[in-house]
Amino acid sequence: MVKIPNSLRSLFSAPIEEQDGTYIIEVPSSEVDHKALSANETYRVAILESPASTESSMQQGPQQPPSQETVSRAPSEPPVDEGEVRDVTIKTVGNQGDGIAKVERGYVVIVPGSQPGDEPTVEIEQVQENVAFASIVDSDPRAL
Repeated sequence: MVKIPNSLRSLFSAPIEEQDGTYIIEVPSSEVDHKALSANETYRVAILESPASTESSMQQGPQQPPSQETVSRAPSEPPVDEGEVRDVTIKTVGNQGDGIAKVERGYVVIVPGSQPGDEPTVEIEQVQENVAFASIVDSDPRAL
């Protein structure tokens, strides 16, 4: 399992593209919009392998087979839909105190009101290219 440091400011998935003999990783505008990053600043970047088998082995608890819709998605599409309800495991807390869970391909789901180790059932409320925002619909029974 990958340990996520408390200093993590941003986590997103992006392809590496070749352009005029150099390689580019495009930072989504949502990362700047949410003030995780600022333009014209320098950041350290970590590259993590993201095969589906690595992500599924990192998840804990009982696993459900992926839905046909999830299996048929193009790799560049978010693996969640608005209104979708699913169980997640909160891995860490972001700078603003919101819980952070990762689902397929390392896609980030932000869950306000949760703490690392919580396993709530959430409803996806807003989906962006590299992050989704969800609300808790059923708390982790262990947290009661």
